[in-house]
Amino acid sequence: MKRLARLLTIVIVVLRFGLDEVALSAFPQRWVRALVRIVRLGRRLDAPRGVRLREGLVRLGPIFVKFGQVLSTRRDLLPPDVADELAKLQDRVPPFAAATARAIIERTYGRRIEEIFESFEPEPVASASIAQVHLATLKSGPRFREVAVKVLRPGMLAVIESDLALLHQLAAWVERLSADGRRLKPREVVAEFDTYLHDELDLVREAANATQLRRNMEGLGLVLVPEMVWDLCRTDVIVMERMHGLPIGQVEQLREARVDLKRLARDGVTIFFTQVFRDGFFHADMHPGNILVSTVPATFGRYVALDFGIMGTLTERDKDYLAHNFIAFFRRDYRRVAELHIESGWVPAATRVDELEGAVRTVCEPQFARPLKDISLGHVLMRLFQISRRFNVEIQPQLVLLQKTLLNIEGLGRQLDPDLDLWTTAKPFLERWMSEQVGWRGLAERLRNEAPRYAQMLPGLPRLVHRALARRAEEGEHELLRQLLAEQRRTNRMLQALIWAALGFIAGLAIALAALHVGPLRA
Repeated sequence: MKRLARLLTIVIVVLRFGLDEVALSAFPQRWVRALVRIVRLGRRLDAPRGVRLREGLVRLGPIFVKFGQVLSTRRDLLPPDVADELAKLQDRVPPFAAATARAIIERTYGRRIEEIFESFEPEPVASASIAQVHLATLKSGPRFREVAVKVLRPGMLAVIESDLALLHQLAAWVERLSADGRRLKPREVVAEFDTYLHDELDLVREAANATQLRRNMEGLGLVLVPEMVWDLCRTDVIVMERMHGLPIGQVEQLREARVDLKRLARDGVTIFFTQVFRDGFFHADMHPGNILVSTVPATFGRYVALDFGIMGTLTERDKDYLAHNFIAFFRRDYRRVAELHIESGWVPAATRVDELEGAVRTVCEPQFARPLKDISLGHVLMRLFQISRRFNVEIQPQLVLLQKTLLNIEGLGRQLDPDLDLWTTAKPFLERWMSEQVGWRGLAERLRNEAPRYAQMLPGLPRLVHRALARRAEEGEHELLRQLLAEQRRTNRMLQALIWAALGFIAGLAIALAALHVGPLRA
């Protein structure tokens, strides 16, 4: 009944804000336009479509807001008015009351807010779908006193559980009713989304993610990550170092501040590929609302990462597979791309390599040697979907976050430098990474990392070898004894058979002689 009630709520919101009309208006077909006129009958939809879409998503809740945030970075796929409105979802979701935030903080720490902070701004500086942020000043602190206090929205768990239950049910229906649906693995994708959303509800996990990312990025010199005040980090509230900068989406303000936008765009690509291929641990929610550009003189022009609730991880096998695919694409080695898809099990083993190679070439070849502003990624994705459908490509749920982050990165690149060539910028980095992983440098690095373990194992190696040989000898002796006993049993069975045969022969002979002896006596 709860799911039915939630579904009814979604239908009511869709009709109230005219979201059905917004969705249908994206199709140019004549019969669709006629349907749009029909669905508008009896409804007053005076507000612009972008405003209605944004307000409808906010009314539907955090999962739908997340969806709008992802869409807001795809200006090449959306009309400008819709993209501008959805961009407001990144950090301008309607906040909850300051009194509620204060009550949550005081309940969490068991103290009045004045006992913790010297000053606390009741109006949030940012408000997102999961939490909102207030600026404050600590009475005493580590090396900084200006902090940002992130407070989880109240009642989030119940709302998310309700929407996720619907998504799980819809995914099951899709898999049951559609062959294409089964190939896309919607239930596994929803399960991944379920995990990440629940992770976002634990702010201590977010603080730990931030600490790990800060440690990884220390030597890169391109991105700043706020330090956490661990004494004040709880599940519902975390406190971190305040960062100063301009939102990366405010391109004109960045230009007026004399930020090098072209270099900023290239640095973003380097940061992303470093996190993915070097560390296997990457920020997976990189929409413009979560990124600032530092205006502090000592770190001017660097990225500032915020909001670490969703982080992606990749195994060594994932990284190796992705790197080989990227390199093959950069070199236009489409046959290798096809072979990698077959070797990894993404497509059935019986797939003809030459057919898959030709299909990939048809989609990708026209895109190379063109600036980013001229590439229609939406068109490419549509063509690749057609190919995946033809070759039964299996969607990999563990890479969903990476695919989403790639879309965000491209969206940021379009805003900062429309002439950025993503492929040309990333190719040297990936070739260097491959050299370090596969070449002599990679071997030396792995030996260096394993040296402490080898040093611990070497003294005990002779004893382990002796034990293994002795065990093998014992096993050999046991096997020989087993074989001898089996042979003895076979010999015994043969002897028993011979004895019984001899006894039978003697008995038969005795009976025959007795019969001959009795015969003459009767005569």
